[in-house]
Amino acid sequence: MARRDLKDGRALVTGASSGIGQAMATELARGGVDLVLVARRADRLEQVVSQLACYGRAVLPVVGDITTPAVRQRALDVARDQLGGLDLLVNNAGISAHGRFVDATADRLRQIMEVNFFAAAELMREALPLLQQGRQPMVVNVGSILGHRGLPFTTDYCASKFALHGFSEAVRPELKRLGIDMLVVAPATTRTELNDRLIEKTDERPWKEPRGVSADHVARAAVRAIRRGQREIVPSWSGWWLVALNRWFPSIVDRIADRYG
Repeated sequence: MARRDLKDGRALVTGASSGIGQAMATELARGGVDLVLVARRADRLEQVVSQLACYGRAVLPVVGDITTPAVRQRALDVARDQLGGLDLLVNNAGISAHGRFVDATADRLRQIMEVNFFAAAELMREALPLLQQGRQPMVVNVGSILGHRGLPFTTDYCASKFALHGFSEAVRPELKRLGIDMLVVAPATTRTELNDRLIEKTDERPWKEPRGVSADHVARAAVRAIRRGQREIVPSWSGWWLVALNRWFPSIVDRIADRYG
């Protein structure tokens, strides 16, 4: 596909009140895109809307839990009725937890899968009619480097991101038949609120957390990849090296991970 022109495009971004979602919204608005932004925190979402007013684009908030079918439908209705359609769907909303699997509550895995995987898959399914009518349409699924290599103390999060990565690969040929591109963004450690707003924390991770890259760095790389029509990006050197090391020398990564089991 030719280089994608984002000017006057229409995008729906989930998890848009902070972190990568907010940074993606900012980068897209800067590029001339009208936005529907979905998040649970009304006050934070309104702040984002106010901050983006300087770009002169439509920025329409939808407050609610993306796992709720009515919230997903309301977001799509806003895109259709107020923007005239949809060209770009960014599935970014995500939650996490820290601790060993054996110490987890019974509902932890299910809750994380609902937000990180099922909501993304169902929103994509529900958005297909609008996307098919869009201009150079694309789905962007924000995964994680932990969708390539699982690590201890984030078992549920890893499971959800592996599911999202596998789903994206499997559905990409179907979308291509419909004229829709698929991009997977796989960040490594990113400076966001994800680790500050865990749904459960039964233990501290026994390693020093790397500083990571900024959400703005990830957003700039993602929007660049959208324009280029890329299939997947790993927007940091640390993430790229982990993928390469796990691919070519998995036993080394296994031995490192075993130290923390």
